[in-house]
Amino acid sequence: MGNHAIVRIGLLFSTTGPYETIGRSMQSGACLAIEEIASDPRFDFRFEAISIDPGGHSEEYARGAQCLLAKERVTHVVGCYTSSSRKEVLPCFEKYDGVLWYPSHYEGFETSDNVVYTGASPNQHIVPLTGYLLRKCGKTAFCVGSNYVWAWENNRILREAVHAHGGKILAERYFQVGEVDFASVIHQIIELRPNFIFNTLIGVSSYAFFRELHRATRARGIDQPRMLPVASCSLSEPELLEIGLEACSGHISSSVYFESIDSERNMSFVGRYRARFPNAGPTSADAEAPYIAVHLLARAIRRAGSPDMGPVLAALPSVAMEAPQGKVRIDPGNRHCYLTPRIGISNGDRGFDIIYESPHPVRPDPYLVWQDLTSSEMTQLRIVS
Repeated sequence: MGNHAIVRIGLLFSTTGPYETIGRSMQSGACLAIEEIASDPRFDFRFEAISIDPGGHSEEYARGAQCLLAKERVTHVVGCYTSSSRKEVLPCFEKYDGVLWYPSHYEGFETSDNVVYTGASPNQHIVPLTGYLLRKCGKTAFCVGSNYVWAWENNRILREAVHAHGGKILAERYFQVGEVDFASVIHQIIELRPNFIFNTLIGVSSYAFFRELHRATRARGIDQPRMLPVASCSLSEPELLEIGLEACSGHISSSVYFESIDSERNMSFVGRYRARFPNAGPTSADAEAPYIAVHLLARAIRRAGSPDMGPVLAALPSVAMEAPQGKVRIDPGNRHCYLTPRIGISNGDRGFDIIYESPHPVRPDPYLVWQDLTSSEMTQLRIVS
């Protein structure tokens, strides 16, 4: 590559719109990694980022990808949050031989020669969460989610596991992204009294749901976290700030990263992130996954000696890093990452107390071909003392 070489990459995050809190976290995580690569003498190049904000509109993701790949001539783009946005841009990456570094937990059941997945696969978030809920909460669930593939598929996985254990899904309700009126569905939830609520709402919809559920249950004298616990695969630390102090405690979240991970490496990451982005709020899985994506991309380019698609993808099996969550490497068979599942409970400090975690990084299983959803334990997690 040579000293002072510049590799142009794209960033495609919605830093405005209905899930802008998440988009800003993702953008910040990617930018921190870009700056770290620039100051690291092990790399003889630096990244120059071209950022596009689709504003949470699926069609704008496609236009943004077209601009980055065809007009700006970049090969690698770190971006997208929702599965609908990812599916919207995939044809563009296939057409222009680009690589999407997709940094979001997702529902799985996809592999692509043009995508590297650095967020959690279903066996790394929904499966361990389902096992926890069936053991600790009970076997009746009410599912409420945003109306797109992420919610549909996660609810399908949950439904299969619950039915396999003799349980029941009492109802599934879906709402447009950005919807904030949940009075009717919350009334229905309170009447049905499920053992737990499975929440796949995103962005402002999720925050409004938590606030309204808190108000409605408090008015009826119901201890919501204990009697109607809410579980999510996406709830993160910056979102607790959006929900507000009164309603943010006692919620269950399954993730591969929480800011409260007690390790020297993570505390260093948290310190650098907060110093660089003092107004961005806490770190989160949404910040860490793009951070990992940029670092893995840099390591693959260094290994390949070129930013071209072919050499970079060929170098992926030999790429790994010590991330804030722990060791991360890419499975060469499906280009998803080995990650460490955890379960946390939100607390009054607007963070998460980690109660369970895997003792080691878990192999990604995007198609759930190795995972037995009828197992009483499913993914094994250890209690965190």
